[in-house]
Amino acid sequence: MTRVCLCLGFLIELTALATPLFANELPFVVKQKLLQLAIPETAIGLYVHEIGSSQPVLTINADSGMNPASVMKLLTTYAGLELLGPAYTWQTILYANGKITDEVLYGDLVIKGYGDPKLDLENFWLLVHRLRQTGLREIKGNLILDQSHYQIPREDPGGFDEQPYRTYNVPPEALLINYRASTFHLFPHPEKNSVRVVIDPVPESLRVQNNLKLTQDKCGAWQNSMTIEAIADKESKNNFTVVLNGSFSRHCEKQSYMLSLQDSTSYTGDLFRQLWTQQGGIFNGNAIFGQAPQSLPPLKIHQSPPLAEIVRGINKFSNNIAARQLYLALGTGNSSIDNSPATLAKSDAVIRRWLASKQMNFTELVIENGSGLSRRERISARHMGKLLLAAFNSPVMPEFIASLPIAAVDGTLKNRFADTPAKGLAHMKTGALNNVRALAGYLIDGMGRRVIIVFFINHDQAEQSQAIMDRLIQWAYHRK
Repeated sequence: MTRVCLCLGFLIELTALATPLFANELPFVVKQKLLQLAIPETAIGLYVHEIGSSQPVLTINADSGMNPASVMKLLTTYAGLELLGPAYTWQTILYANGKITDEVLYGDLVIKGYGDPKLDLENFWLLVHRLRQTGLREIKGNLILDQSHYQIPREDPGGFDEQPYRTYNVPPEALLINYRASTFHLFPHPEKNSVRVVIDPVPESLRVQNNLKLTQDKCGAWQNSMTIEAIADKESKNNFTVVLNGSFSRHCEKQSYMLSLQDSTSYTGDLFRQLWTQQGGIFNGNAIFGQAPQSLPPLKIHQSPPLAEIVRGINKFSNNIAARQLYLALGTGNSSIDNSPATLAKSDAVIRRWLASKQMNFTELVIENGSGLSRRERISARHMGKLLLAAFNSPVMPEFIASLPIAAVDGTLKNRFADTPAKGLAHMKTGALNNVRALAGYLIDGMGRRVIIVFFINHDQAEQSQAIMDRLIQWAYHRK
């Protein structure tokens, strides 16, 4: 009798997953979970559309403007790929403001940025290496950092969530080196019953107080077992002591934690000096803000990786600062140098003209910075779904879909859907803020059909809602 009951229960659940519904009725398995968490249907926006069909399969509050969190990056990256092109690159230009004699620059080295979102440690090393290959060996003057390409409001990096040193809160800069990040790599060291901490790069102004204890616990959510506190020195705001307290499991592999502590002049000056010295160069000056004289010819031009590569980092790993700098690039178009400066107003206007050219007038749309790291940004589930439909029929479809996380494979979906039929069959962007959870993208269902799914939850129980979204994906896979 027990075996019969279990089988009957399985059949009932499978039927609930597979039964087709009317376009305005929630699947039972989703509605049940919403009730358990006391999330009303008015707090969700849902849009499911099979590609090739004239009407959506399912819509719930699909026309309500809602906060999409990082799912807003889908709008920014799709617009970027179409308006700028997958091969678009950002330039960073170096100038010699002085005379070069016998490998010595008697003057300042100027670096002018145009918003390259991928001027990370590796690419900045490459820029310095190529500068050294010009034959320049010594710089007698200063390092001038030209940030004039951006005209955007100054931001408090702690204004969003009171976490001013977290790298996701770094504001856009026209010349942003390695997101101004110091990465703390943590290694279990069982031989000494300790935790080894390695910092890359290592600023001269940073001290570390490592109080971590090595434990036998399971690795799990390792960040919850420790605290990392950055304390600025009273004498200098760019000198820090970073204190690590708590525990770290010996069963964890290497884990990394990133902080952005210094301002641009200190960080870029220190890093340039380190890399330049490694290349055999000499520099004893300071890094300061300034502008390149207009008459100077370029000494060297560094090109970023192509946009098709950069959007993969934006969507797969939800890179906020790269998304924001791509958004600013939209306002200047393919020739950012001729259309300086970049402003938020220019980008907003370009996005809306682009949407209008596709007969997509999204009256509820609010874009603050294009990354989803915003309390103000809004879009409806239906309009996000229509964007995904348009992207699927766009020439940039391969690059766009390839940029999305794959269920149980990589990016922000690497640890989701591993035990479901959606494994490897869903390309979807996630989004998360306080009181917001979102999921949007493409699923290949059990009959080989490609389905667009957009699911927004704006509610104070949203943090607990992952199971709701996972059940919707399973329902969409099994539907007939």
